[in-house]
Amino acid sequence: MPRPRPDDPADLSRPERIKGRGAASNPAGRFETVTRTVEDDGWYREEQGRPRPATEVREIRARSIITHNESPDVPFTQSINPILGCEHGCVYCYARPSHAYLNLSPGLDFETRLFAKVNAGERLRAELARPGYVCSPINLGSNTDPYQPAERRYRIARQVIEVLAECRHPLTIITKNALVERDLDLLAPMARDRLVQVFVSVTSLDNRLSSALEPRASAPHRRIEAIANLTAAGVPCGVMVAPIIPAVTDIWIERILEQAVAAGARSAGYTVLRLPWELKDLFRDWLDLHVPERAEHVMSLLRQMRGGRDNDPRYSHRMRGEGVFADLLRQRFAVACRKAGLDRGREAPLATDLFRPPRPDSPQGSLF
Repeated sequence: MPRPRPDDPADLSRPERIKGRGAASNPAGRFETVTRTVEDDGWYREEQGRPRPATEVREIRARSIITHNESPDVPFTQSINPILGCEHGCVYCYARPSHAYLNLSPGLDFETRLFAKVNAGERLRAELARPGYVCSPINLGSNTDPYQPAERRYRIARQVIEVLAECRHPLTIITKNALVERDLDLLAPMARDRLVQVFVSVTSLDNRLSSALEPRASAPHRRIEAIANLTAAGVPCGVMVAPIIPAVTDIWIERILEQAVAAGARSAGYTVLRLPWELKDLFRDWLDLHVPERAEHVMSLLRQMRGGRDNDPRYSHRMRGEGVFADLLRQRFAVACRKAGLDRGREAPLATDLFRPPRPDSPQGSLF
């Protein structure tokens, strides 16, 4: 279906570039029962552009904080997501469809209407103190980034790390924000006891491309610097080249690995772009707006890795894809890791035998 002409003001709902935002529209989530339409009231002027949506953060009190999973595709069974939604605005984020469960759009709503779990530390302490709790590494950043801009104000990720450090509980972190350096005073002592590992996600080394793909994440060079600063403080650090978008970001694989290992990264991993639910249309809009000459080629390569579909949700297939192009990426990544001197395997397991459950508050104090 052809897009409306740029000089046609009648369709104000069409996707449009918005500075500082990854999504170009705000489509309804799949569970919404209300349909909204945008009408021209005669005051709209194309040259003025659309107003930039501001970020709204709502404070909520979570009933539970640790999420459990049994996926064979990820190396952890427990995770914590301090904030629902993510202001980084990564257009490719597979977590976007989760905002539909809040009756909000996976588009602009996902990056502008956030929910901060302000009692995360309190709930974590209570859950770790349960008699049947079994210690295994907890991941920060499995769904949304724990160090997105709102963390500067709410410090929820820091609350969580403080509790885990106190209890000597193992932790892994995935982020694309250099704000992780703020918590080195907690992470460095944990690292000495094999209680933490950090992975920094880098998609490209092109600032302009990054500003369109992930507009409010740290610039690529700052993420490489974060790897260097974490390593210098003794925190084991790896790099995630994720997600790889064929014909968009794959040209950067080798250089990312080279710069990451020069900064001190000790391991590496990658994933291929996933397009679940509403994300398929959001990503197509992004391609049409930013790389229209390659849009069909990119989608063709993705379908070749997904059995002819836009998305393949099957375990063991969804992260890496299958087929000729997926095999080429796999081989290319292995060669690049070997040349860079990076170990594709995992670090030594984090320590779980040091865990000390938090003690409940008692009017008698800590006598024993």
